[in-house]
Amino acid sequence: MPQIPDQTGRRIIVTGSNSGTGKETATRLAAAGADVVIAVRTTSKGEAAADEIRAAHPGASVEVRELDLADLASVRRFAAGVLDDDRPLDVLVNNAGVMAPRERFETVDGFELQFGTNYLGPFALTNLLMPALLRAEAPRVATMSSLAAVPGRIRFEDLQWHHGYAPFRAYAQSKLADLLLALHLHTLSVELDWPLLSTAAHPGYTRTNLQSAGRSLGRSAPVSTDQRAWPWTQGVEQGSEPLLFAAVGRSATGGAYYGPAGAFGITGPTSVASIPRSARSTDLARSLWAVAEDLTGTHLPA
Repeated sequence: MPQIPDQTGRRIIVTGSNSGTGKETATRLAAAGADVVIAVRTTSKGEAAADEIRAAHPGASVEVRELDLADLASVRRFAAGVLDDDRPLDVLVNNAGVMAPRERFETVDGFELQFGTNYLGPFALTNLLMPALLRAEAPRVATMSSLAAVPGRIRFEDLQWHHGYAPFRAYAQSKLADLLLALHLHTLSVELDWPLLSTAAHPGYTRTNLQSAGRSLGRSAPVSTDQRAWPWTQGVEQGSEPLLFAAVGRSATGGAYYGPAGAFGITGPTSVASIPRSARSTDLARSLWAVAEDLTGTHLPA
């Protein structure tokens, strides 16, 4: 989506927006006139990103707020601050994530790091921000999934990977959960007759620090991965477009999944992506939603 529709006057939250696809998404939305909230764990990195956005687009409306998706208390504080602003929230972009740390780590609340950060944190955030979203004229929640959702499986018997932790399989579970979140939120919005649009996207294989940041956890020195010469990858400018389309595309539809149109969905212009078989069970989506409600203690407004 080379041209972003005019977003003047619309408020949009983008999580994990100090780098990678999140920063590119925030930059292009701010350039289109949106009031963008950069929601990040480390505010100094968020301020640096905001400064770069303002330098590139003078007059851009960008605000930085602290949000640690691996800490439900932080999620609650962030959501309470947004609700206290007493203004509609037009779009929530659930983008932040962590990928495949070699060791099993836990969030503040005792969840496996990837499941907690990639899924349970955004799940709680979405529920808690729903009152602000429902005040908007045409609210939308866009959730970033991954091609990793294809081989993913929801291990209800051991969601937190206490036994047999496998870095990529745990990541795949979390990204499948993200896709199920988006799909079931769409189902609920239809059932409740809400104007909310819930969409999902994946970036194919986009060159960001995601591939190295998670693998660097627990190591004495960061892992370095030079992906620039790889012919089957793309830069963040193109890799962010499925998420941007899911977030603000005029013809995006609820319950749809967007990703690159090239071979195997790895690179290329944005297109409707096929929902993988792993995510097609409505019963699975409903069951996971109920479990997440119990784990996070959050619910959609009645």
